[in-house]
Amino acid sequence: MKGVVFVELLSMAETLIGEDAVDDVLDATELASGGAYSAVGNYPCSELMALVGAFSAHTGHSVAFLQTTFGKWIFDKFAESYTVFFEGKTDAFTMLESIEGEVHVEVRKLYPEVELPRFETNRVDANTLEMVYASERPLVDFCQGMIEACLIHFGQEAVIEQTPVNLGEAFGAKFNISLTAKMAA
Repeated sequence: MKGVVFVELLSMAETLIGEDAVDDVLDATELASGGAYSAVGNYPCSELMALVGAFSAHTGHSVAFLQTTFGKWIFDKFAESYTVFFEGKTDAFTMLESIEGEVHVEVRKLYPEVELPRFETNRVDANTLEMVYASERPLVDFCQGMIEACLIHFGQEAVIEQTPVNLGEAFGAKFNISLTAKMAA
């Protein structure tokens, strides 16, 4: 897993609980890397999960809550840093539909060794999108957070139903995203 994910997790945690608390969590958590991450390095997902678990224990927030919060954080960073992917996109569904065919294609060009989740989308109607997530990593709630942040980014509100699915992968979920309204500006 790319180091930038770890760097951003620690940055988010510092804003939530403070730098000293993050240092305490890092010191108390057994990590092969020692908790020192480079944005360009590669680290096992197990370390990410250990950190999220440790932050959960420290804060009392559930792992699911922290993953969702982190998904929102990462989406916002992505939107700030990679505006090119948002060009011509006027709504969340169009953005979500572009992940597999545009965003991941470009990520693989930059990082051929990266293991990305897979997404299949189906536009049921103008107000409903089905999105299936499949990954070797247990990051379904992280994906939920990214979807929520995408909707917020485009000023849309929706009900998101998350259903576990067995796709022969270690982790999978189907998200049924039903638009309810456009948020007030």
